[in-house]
Parts: sequence; structure tokens; C-alpha cells
Amino acid sequence: MKRFIGFVKKEFLHIFRDFRTLIILFGIPTVQILIFGFVVSMDLKDANVAFLDLSNDEITRRISDKICSSGFFRRTDNLRDYKDVDRVMKKGDTRAVIIFGDNFGRDLARSGRATMSIIADGSEPNTATLITNYATAIITDFNRELDRTARIGNILVQPEVRMFYNPGLKGHFMFVPGVITLILILICALMTSITITREKEFGTMEVLLVSPLKPSQIILGKVMPYFLLSFINVILILLLSWLVFGLPVRGSIALLLAESMLYILMSLSLGILISTISKTMQQAIFISLVGLMLPTILLSGFIFPIENMPGIYDVVSSVLPPRYFILIIKNIMIKGAGFSDVWRETLIIALMTAVFIGLSIRNFKVRLQ
Repeated sequence: MKRFIGFVKKEFLHIFRDFRTLIILFGIPTVQILIFGFVVSMDLKDANVAFLDLSNDEITRRISDKICSSGFFRRTDNLRDYKDVDRVMKKGDTRAVIIFGDNFGRDLARSGRATMSIIADGSEPNTATLITNYATAIITDFNRELDRTARIGNILVQPEVRMFYNPGLKGHFMFVPGVITLILILICALMTSITITREKEFGTMEVLLVSPLKPSQIILGKVMPYFLLSFINVILILLLSWLVFGLPVRGSIALLLAESMLYILMSLSLGILISTISKTMQQAIFISLVGLMLPTILLSGFIFPIENMPGIYDVVSSVLPPRYFILIIKNIMIKGAGFSDVWRETLIIALMTAVFIGLSIRNFKVRLQ
């Protein structure tokens, strides 16, 4: 029995001395419960809305203030014309536009009825449904207040709900762009990191480096097949989404493919970077899966709106490339946006690509020379 107890103590000592084992045992569960606890939420918080108030009277101002003071919505812009609605929706920051027509307050006072429009961004069906439900509930509460304070009864503000870009609220309008983003970063980063790490682990990378090929040619030869195969994957997914789900590409196909190639290049450079800091294939797989898959699903805005998360998660999300590519691909595919609407996200991904390539070259030379 003493021998057994001594053996158990020895195992405890080995575990406590191994920092990586402690991270797996305690660090990952802690991070996961924090992420899932705050991110996986169907509550609405600080959703960006714009207002087009063509009446600009006391009633419309009261309704606008009530909506913005509820804690569920945040005013981002005051529009001047109907033409501005499509412009702000294509940027992707505004989740909904609330429109008051001409003489809204006058119509309400005369007939006891007035209609306002709630236009939501249907490219994210779950969020659009939440926004319209919350806004309608606020208007219903406002109607009760009017009934109590107005001298004439039966006063009613009627909200009309419309969905931009996805009137039927089809789920694949949200999932197809997210799946493309997830597949590309996993295939490119995971497979590239494994391929290069395998050569290092088996001791064949040094053999390749003494061959007539330059190190840059070796790396290029390793990643080129995955670049081409990933590009074929993009085309295949787009064809399937069009033929099976009826999801069109409303924007420029050439721009969409160019943005996809940039994202593939970024993912490949990230895979090379992972391979330079991994000693074994198991480490590369662990870093790629844990470090890329869960953040892409949870923190990129793929499923859960980023504005619903605490501020710290917004900061973490801002360094994740999938967050920007999802915006790009949704804007081009679903909203028909052009390069002028996605140039900021494109620039961010390009800068990330340059940083990953620079770090990969530096670490690769240090480790193999």
C-alpha cells in the first residue's frame, strides 16, 4: 500500500511540474466556461440601429428615446433620405433602421393610427428576429403609455417589419459564409502546420534544406497544393450553396474570389507560423483546433453577435481574422457590396498576412539554421 501511495504521489508531482498538463487540466475548462457563459447568449444588448425620422415631431422623438434608452439598442446614425438605408446596411455595422414617415405625429393625433417601419438586416436571421421582436415589444409598451395619457382612446403605433437581403430569414444565408470561413482557416492552417511539422519531427526537413531547393521554394512547394485545393473548395461551396440552397452571389464574383484568395494566403501563413512554434504534429493539431476552431465559431460573429458580448471579448475578437472575412463574404454575397464597402476589412487581413509571414520567416530561420 505504501508503494502504491508513493507511486500516486510521484504521478501528482509529475503533473504539477508539467506546466502544459496543468493548462489542459485547469486552464482550458476555465477559459471554456468563461467563453460559453458570456458568448452563448440569445439576449440582445447594444444592437446598432439608425433612425430615418421624416416627421421629426415630439412623438417620434419620444419613441426613439424609448428605444435607445431600453439598453437593447444603440443609436448609430440619423439618416436623411431613403437612399441612406441601403448605404448604412451594407457597411455591416447597423443591424436595423427605424423609419418614421412624413406627418407621423399628426396622423397619430388625427386618426389614432400611425405606421412606422422596422427594417432589419436579414443576413443574420437570428439577430434580425431578436431585434424586431424587442423593438415591437417596446412599441407595444409605448402604446400602453399612450392609452393611459392620451385624451382620446385607442391610439396605436403600428410597426411594419421588413427584412433586407433575406426576406424569408433562411438560415443558410448565415451558415454558408460562416462555414466557408471555418473550412478555409482549418484546412489551410491545420494542414500546413502538420505538413511542415511532420518533416521537422521525422528529421527530413534538414535533408530538404541541403537540397538544391532554397528554403523559400520548399515552403512554397509545401503550401501551394493547399492553396489550390482550398480555392477549389471555395468554388465548390459556392456552387453547392447556389444549386442546393438557392443562395446567390449578389456582388462581384471576381471580388469574392479575390478576397477568398487573400484569406487563404493569410490562413496558410498562419499555418506556417504555427509550425515554427510546434515541436510535434500533436502540438500543431492542438494549437490549430483549440486556437482556431472554437474562436472562429464563437467569437467571430459567425453565430453570436459580437455586440452582445462583454467588452473584453470584443477586443479578443478584433485580433481574429475570421471576424473580418465573415463581414467581407456576407457583404459581397448577400448584400451585393463592392470593394468600397469592404476595403477596411481587406486591409486588416492583408496586414495580418504580412505580419504572419514576417514572423514565420524569422522563426523558421532561427529554428532550422
